[in-house]
Amino acid sequence: MTIKELYNSKLCPASEAVGHIKSGDYVVVAHACAEPPVLIDAMVENYAAYEDVKFIHMVSQGEGKQYRPEYRKHFKYEGFFLGAGTRETVACGHSNFIPAYLHQVPDVFRTGAVPCDVCIVMLSRPDSRGRCFIGVSCDYTVQAMRSAKIIIAECNDFVPRTPGEDYIHVDELDYIVETSHEVKELPPPAITETEYRIAEHCASLVRDGATLQLGIGAIPNAVMGLMKEKKDLGIHSEMISDWVVDLVGSGVINGSRKSINKNKIVATFMMGTKKLYDFADNNKMIELRTSDYVNNPAVVAKNSNMVSINGAMEVDLMGQVSAESIGLRQFSGIGGQLDFFRGVAMSADGKGIGIVAMPSVAAAKDGTKISKIVPFLREGSAVTTPRTDVDYVVTEYGIAHLKWHTLKDRAKALIKIAHPDFRDELKAEYEKRFCEIFSTI
Repeated sequence: MTIKELYNSKLCPASEAVGHIKSGDYVVVAHACAEPPVLIDAMVENYAAYEDVKFIHMVSQGEGKQYRPEYRKHFKYEGFFLGAGTRETVACGHSNFIPAYLHQVPDVFRTGAVPCDVCIVMLSRPDSRGRCFIGVSCDYTVQAMRSAKIIIAECNDFVPRTPGEDYIHVDELDYIVETSHEVKELPPPAITETEYRIAEHCASLVRDGATLQLGIGAIPNAVMGLMKEKKDLGIHSEMISDWVVDLVGSGVINGSRKSINKNKIVATFMMGTKKLYDFADNNKMIELRTSDYVNNPAVVAKNSNMVSINGAMEVDLMGQVSAESIGLRQFSGIGGQLDFFRGVAMSADGKGIGIVAMPSVAAAKDGTKISKIVPFLREGSAVTTPRTDVDYVVTEYGIAHLKWHTLKDRAKALIKIAHPDFRDELKAEYEKRFCEIFSTI
């Protein structure tokens, strides 16, 4: 049977494909922009046929309509990262959050710790060798497909074919639904003056020839916007976004000084716009790998001159970082922050650094300012990154170097980069804690 005949033999409408999902099944959904919207919609339309179907995933770029109150008898979420579509269902107690480092998630499916009855995923059309590419996601999705009892694929002719591990042979798919729609886009966020100032401080810590990992949002975008004068940068990152396109075009990102995966942009997923997806399509410089490789601290440690930049909800005066919860309310997830901070700490050349970059304040619901540098993390907040694993904390007011410094010196450095409106109360806590007058230091 030819590839085309094999492909055609598995084609069916979405309503028929999702009819193979049973009540009580664990359905693993492909990550982020690889989430298959047509299949999700078909399941929601067919909701009456299901009871207690558990969706397992991390970041969702969809609407999360399956988690609306009217579907609670039929669907629930049990996953590793919360977003806009999943926060409320977890907060109200209907769904559940599973703490895990991103580098561990593929192993969860490999070992069967979390079942994978069905994997639903968006793929490219098969190439001449019969390979269907996830294109924008590799992370845990590849292992979920390998572990699943049933794979239902939405084959979308807008999905790029990205070199790396992010593919499966058409022979391994059980049911295929053909679609033709744009891949979900994440437009670059607007950058404020505050974020630009934070980015300037971060950029000052990046040396020529560095290999970078960045998170998501305005600050990473602003940092990369300031990299134009750097030379020979490499990328080994959990995610990449539109910023790679121009920096590769200008020669700033070339990977020539990388100690592993030389000349390659290594990532585990992409979130950006069509500009990024078109750039990545059949681009041999891009290499998508699973998160148990990309985020594995032992692999990260093999990168020389490695710089990891991530955000936070709060940092206390000891340098403990909460990047995922607001008190007991789970806001996002552990992701890969500590994966990379542990990796850079073990860097063989001793030049790796982990940076927490954040505005000094956040806005409360009533519009008032809340300090993000605090005496104590809010009661119930998770410690995403321990105080031992942070090199630098950066706000718009400067850089606090924490690694190898005493608790007193950490507190002093953090107070100096806190928002001026909150420094007096932080100084008062310092004096109470250390029995030392701050103003005489």
